[in-house]
Amino acid sequence: MVTLGTGNYTYEVIENWAKLPDGWGFKEVAAVGVDANDNVYAFNRGAHPMMVFDRHGNFLRSWGEGIFPRAHGITASPDGTLFCTDDGDHTVRKCTLEGKVLFTLGMSGKPAPFMSGEPFNRCTHVAIDPRNGDFYVSDGYCNARVHKYTPDGKLLFSWGESGTDPGQFNIVHNIATDSAGWVYVADRENHRIQVFDANGKFETQWVNMARPCGLYIDQASAIAYVGELGVALSSNAQANGVGPRISLYDTKGNLLARLGNKPEGEAPGQFIAPHGICIDSRGDIYLGEVSWTHTGSRLNPPRELRSLQKLVRVG
Repeated sequence: MVTLGTGNYTYEVIENWAKLPDGWGFKEVAAVGVDANDNVYAFNRGAHPMMVFDRHGNFLRSWGEGIFPRAHGITASPDGTLFCTDDGDHTVRKCTLEGKVLFTLGMSGKPAPFMSGEPFNRCTHVAIDPRNGDFYVSDGYCNARVHKYTPDGKLLFSWGESGTDPGQFNIVHNIATDSAGWVYVADRENHRIQVFDANGKFETQWVNMARPCGLYIDQASAIAYVGELGVALSSNAQANGVGPRISLYDTKGNLLARLGNKPEGEAPGQFIAPHGICIDSRGDIYLGEVSWTHTGSRLNPPRELRSLQKLVRVG
């Protein structure tokens, strides 16, 4: 048994958790979501974009075939639906748990002009205000913007621009809210998380991060789970203490624990490319890793790498 963390934040690594049908593969899991029954939704870039499992890893169903060209983000809504963000299609789709599309934001396959501030150019994720159902879209790789919408998808306003100052972004990669409605943005290439009020006013920032990619806030415990992608250059890929890793913070920005702070690797307890993260009702962590894009596609010969992990809380 391999464990990560210490004290109240100790986790057991579960190898080969997801039981795929014969002949199926993920390609890579970009994001993970959990519904009210602790069923797990693995949003991936393979032939079956949404694969659904029970908490024990038993395969339940798949959907999204022919709809999602490049999975990026998934957000479970309190109303029992899912927001699915596709950065290759430049769209956000609200779906039922069975895969019926309720509405689509953005023009499928038609990005807004580069850094125009208009929705969307490679949008990345969605966060929902638990107080009223308003939601935010982080946008993204070719924009530097956050857009706020009403629950039925009406654009209210947007904020942000390219840069390194407070309120500016360099790859708006992920977004989350807490129970009070504060908005947390993973500003990946600025190595920080920025915190805003519901009107887009900058409040503070958390620094000393290694390219924060995944971001999930448990509103009950007020713990933020951050998947850090780690180094960008192969020259220091085997350095210690710079990711890839999972970090846990309280919502004041205080570091609580770090899980797996070794260099990139496939051994139990190591990570390759943390990208999407969430927890279930028991506090177990599910992590999606873009291991094919980050590493597997560059190997000689290229090969598929592990892209979904489960860490069971034992502390």
